[in-house]
Amino acid sequence: MSNSWKRPKIKLSKTKSEWIWDIMGYSFYLGSIIFLIIVWGNLPEEVPGHYNALGEVDRWGSKWELLILPGMGAFIILLMQTIEHFPETHNYPQRFDESNAEQFYLHSRKMINQLKNICLIIFALILFESVAISIDWGEGFGIWFLPIVIISVGLPIVLGIIKQKKIK
Repeated sequence: MSNSWKRPKIKLSKTKSEWIWDIMGYSFYLGSIIFLIIVWGNLPEEVPGHYNALGEVDRWGSKWELLILPGMGAFIILLMQTIEHFPETHNYPQRFDESNAEQFYLHSRKMINQLKNICLIIFALILFESVAISIDWGEGFGIWFLPIVIISVGLPIVLGIIKQKKIK
């Protein structure tokens, strides 16, 4: 049963944790867009366009570049929401069969959901940081931002692999 098109299609309700993650992710995403609309008139023409690994601004760009972050968020939502809806197309180990399909589907879908929402939160934080730096509210997140991003994206993947190994 290695062919993903022959896998069973199982209708699984969204779990409470998926709803919580969606509420957090979408709240940050929509909040960042509302925040950008509110502060748009106060932004200088040049805002931080890129950060180095130490969290320092290493390129300045047009304030219009800030629209890239909500655009990337919209793309992430469309792509990962679609992937969430079709867990039968995800990649599974050889021990996958009809008896454990529901466990694998649910587990995989929850991991995709977490990653989608973590990405939305990260994009919102980057947007806030860029605005804050450009209008002198602070110096940004600094050196801790990159390690926190790597851990926040990597942790669900590592935990997901560990949990998946426990499925019989």
